[in-house]
Amino acid sequence: MSEPVVVALDVGGTGMKCALVRPDGTVYHSERHPTLAERGPEAVTANIIDVAAGLADRARADGLEPVAVGVAVPGVVDEENGVAVWSSNVGFRDVPLRALLSEKLGLPAALGHDVRVGGIAEARLGAGRGQRHVLFVAIGTGIAAAFVLDGAGYAGAHGAAGEVGHIIVRPGGTPCACGGKGCLEAIASARAIGRRYAELSGISGATALDVVTRAGEGEPLAETVWNEAVDALADGLVTCQGLYDVSVLVLGGGLAEAGDALLTPVKTAFEQKITFHRRPEIVRAELGDTAGCRGAALLALDHLKETQA
Repeated sequence: MSEPVVVALDVGGTGMKCALVRPDGTVYHSERHPTLAERGPEAVTANIIDVAAGLADRARADGLEPVAVGVAVPGVVDEENGVAVWSSNVGFRDVPLRALLSEKLGLPAALGHDVRVGGIAEARLGAGRGQRHVLFVAIGTGIAAAFVLDGAGYAGAHGAAGEVGHIIVRPGGTPCACGGKGCLEAIASARAIGRRYAELSGISGATALDVVTRAGEGEPLAETVWNEAVDALADGLVTCQGLYDVSVLVLGGGLAEAGDALLTPVKTAFEQKITFHRRPEIVRAELGDTAGCRGAALLALDHLKETQA
């Protein structure tokens, strides 16, 4: 019998990470493709289907058996019905992506939220393995989280659970794209950190990486901006712990690439702020940018088991 693999895609606003993933979560083959979001949601949908079909053909050509398709997308996702409800990044509005994939490829398909499937992968295969209660927090252009209990992600009543970037940590503060003021995402995301430093320094195009680097070199302005972001992030994480009471907090996304420059001050600030709640372990994500594909594959395998039960 041929070795089974899952066709897995992690769809972002500009690019798609794509892979053939074994049932144990290891990656057999990976490739990247542009999302083509500038061409509109119909083009993105067709592109996803074409890339998935190409991966399935690649698997068969290599003597493997594609058994399912798993796709992760940003925005609001109705995982139960396999619908991409809304996404500002790629323009999705109520796209029945699971049904379209299953029909075109002739394989069982699953659709998940990009951060939630990343959290599933980190909980089962990465920094949270062995723990029952895991909160994965992705800190990049925005901030979102995934609560994973016994290896399963919690989607909420409307597929929108985990929007911790819109916890208000500084009431009346920096305006957020969501319409609120003082949201965590408006202060502590990578985009917000770069923007804040650029505003204060007059250096256009400054990034969060620039801020981390310059803060490490002792530049006072960079230190101020970085410390403001770390303090806001710690406030957000304390609120998260009050809501979810997890044993491990896994920090991922682009900002987590700062390593100890982020983890050490966040842990210190968190310890200073938390009161009666149990203190979780705060760790850096382990799977990097493979988490989305690996989590999408795990979700597809879960769906496959449910349909065969």
